[in-house]
Amino acid sequence: MTVHAPTPPRVRPSRSTRSQGQWAVDGPEALNDNERFKAQDNGLNVRERIETVYARDGFDSIPTDDLHGRFRWWGLYTQRRPGIDGGRTAQLEPHELEDRYFMLRVRTDGALLGPRELRVLGDISTDLARGTADISDRQNIQYHWVRIEDVPEIWRRLEAVGLQTTEACGDTPRGFLGSPVAGVAADEIIDPTPVIEEITRRFVGDPELANLPRKFKSAITGHPSLDVVHEINDVSLVGVVHPELGPGYDLWVGGALSTAPRLAERLGAFVPPEQAADVWHGVIQVFRDYGFRRLRNKARLKFLLAEWGAERFREVLETEYLGYRLPDGPAPAVPTTSGDHVGVHAQKDGRFYVGAAPTVGRVGGSTLRGLADLVERVGADGVRLTAFQKLVVLGVPAERVEELLAGLAPLGLTARPSLFRRSTMACTGIEFCKLAIVETKETAARAIATLEDRLAEVEPLLDGPISLHVNGCPNSCARIQTADIGLKGQIVTVDGEQVPGFQVHLGGGLASADRDEEAGLGRTVRGLKVTAEELPDYVERVVRSYAAQRVPGEAFATWAHRADEEDLT
Repeated sequence: MTVHAPTPPRVRPSRSTRSQGQWAVDGPEALNDNERFKAQDNGLNVRERIETVYARDGFDSIPTDDLHGRFRWWGLYTQRRPGIDGGRTAQLEPHELEDRYFMLRVRTDGALLGPRELRVLGDISTDLARGTADISDRQNIQYHWVRIEDVPEIWRRLEAVGLQTTEACGDTPRGFLGSPVAGVAADEIIDPTPVIEEITRRFVGDPELANLPRKFKSAITGHPSLDVVHEINDVSLVGVVHPELGPGYDLWVGGALSTAPRLAERLGAFVPPEQAADVWHGVIQVFRDYGFRRLRNKARLKFLLAEWGAERFREVLETEYLGYRLPDGPAPAVPTTSGDHVGVHAQKDGRFYVGAAPTVGRVGGSTLRGLADLVERVGADGVRLTAFQKLVVLGVPAERVEELLAGLAPLGLTARPSLFRRSTMACTGIEFCKLAIVETKETAARAIATLEDRLAEVEPLLDGPISLHVNGCPNSCARIQTADIGLKGQIVTVDGEQVPGFQVHLGGGLASADRDEEAGLGRTVRGLKVTAEELPDYVERVVRSYAAQRVPGEAFATWAHRADEEDLT
């Protein structure tokens, strides 16, 4: 059985006859404030001002187009000011919500983080970010409490070990998702590392690609577990074997979630590895030149796909940007193993990789430094981050695996997590995010602890994890529409009182070993909302219903789509 892209159900093509701001059609006229400030000065240019002016003169010296715009090109967002409740998020202007500190995002692009890199990341957290560090679901490290005065020193430390924040945010090619087990997995189809390295070297920081309609997310894997959530990226290269041409990549385009979710479409094109970087470059240029720029909420690549369809997109890519036709190729097979790589797994060289779970991505400086020491002590190669807020230790000698497992526990990590610790993700939430309505990280952590206790006797009866994704607002940074249980933060009213809560989505999921069917978006039950306080009670209730009603081997997502509404409330 192979993975096919289902018909996208929610994003509708534009029927407006007005200019959509497509450079290749309408010309480069700036049609809104975002396009204006990008046209006036490339976002990459703000780095010099940060280093020579703002870091010297402080927060008050930063003009708004840089602070709320171009800073993103270097991974910087102002964070939320403490004490502002979620009910006021939509009522206040950005300058009223923001603090004088920053979130700073470090991209890893699927790279191996050895002890030296881990220590630098840990020291930055401890010295310059109040001990904060989160693994995001895009394999980034995110710091908080960063002062503008400290940003040049952070860059100096990162770049000394080959890391960067270049285009980690903004209307740019954001960080690449790469298979965490690239080059070592025994069952790997193709090692994507050379392709990621080539694209990063050639195109990250390229001024010609630094003014896109909006953000552009990429994923590249050669592992059969499909471990980079390829269905929700703007462009994905997925390892397959062509019957005549050998190993290469299947090309997917136009996926994204947020408030108008759309799963990516297969173009049906096979990409030989030596052409992969050029094909990626062609896709991003199509987006740059033809993407919609008039309305910010219609500026992702998924809206162009809805307008054109996959056949036209492929034709434009091949004729206008590549200059040659790509061969048709096969779709990837449905995975038979989990893409989170949690647990102990044999590598092709006789050593092992070990996937470990923090709690909802939280690590911190002491954990990162301790991990560096542990990796060095057992003689492992290093660590890669995953698209599920987890990490994988690579190259562990067989005789040191148990030592590694024992050493993870004091760091707050485990390779043998409970069902819910393994499968729960949470976005940044109201603690730091200006868009958030509710708290997420601590809410999810409390739910995990409660569910581990209450469902201990149920967990052995289930075939695998049930994903629980907790998001602080409708934007789906934690991928709520593709979770078994997805929670969208909002204020709910209980007995006339407004309290933090969630809209519930059920039965979503991407192609994985835990699904009976192809990828799909979650089901919403009308009026089904839970308060943050009630969250563990609700999850316990719905998991017990699933355990009691499922047929043997039935995945949670399949059950959730056939179950009666009363069994889901």
